[in-house]
Amino acid sequence: MQENNKQEQTNNPLHGIKLADMLEHLVAAYGWKEMSLQVNINCFKSNPTIKSSLNFLRKTPWAREKVEHLYLNSIKK
Repeated sequence: MQENNKQEQTNNPLHGIKLADMLEHLVAAYGWKEMSLQVNINCFKSNPTIKSSLNFLRKTPWAREKVEHLYLNSIKK
């Protein structure tokens, strides 16, 4: 089973990338305003910070999934 888990992780483009690093990349690439247009969540609209966004995204799987998708799209360009 351990080997199967390693195989899954090698196919995961997000493996080893921290959520904080993703957010820092996105803020640098898009800025908070554009991010809030791409992912409609209040932590990107109202007094956005990395810390508040991390707290929200760690508790909200659907929002985290959207942020991960935005990150993957940004690194493909």
